[in-house]
Amino acid sequence: MNASYVILAVLMAAVTYPFRAVPMLVPHMRRLPQPALEYVRLAGPAILASLAAVSVAVRTGVDGRPELYVGPEWLAVALCVAIVVWRKNLLLGLLVAAALIAVLRYLGFA
Repeated sequence: MNASYVILAVLMAAVTYPFRAVPMLVPHMRRLPQPALEYVRLAGPAILASLAAVSVAVRTGVDGRPELYVGPEWLAVALCVAIVVWRKNLLLGLLVAAALIAVLRYLGFA
């Protein structure tokens, strides 16, 4: 392991920790307006969804530039969304989507 990665991790923790700790340490920060609370509650899943979308839909082309990719992963995402809407269970949707991709990769389709 490179020592510069450890230094980078420590610096990142030093920068991000205050933003995570202040809401827990300052009592009146829990009384945010309802729209702000909903925004904060949905920010994490939105960021994770955007990262997942980029990893599913964007590939590096022959020339090294990013390009749109449509493959079996899109089917897994659609299946996950359908299960979440139908059963209201994100974990079940993710497990089924991961199993589908695992089977498709095992069979050589993905």
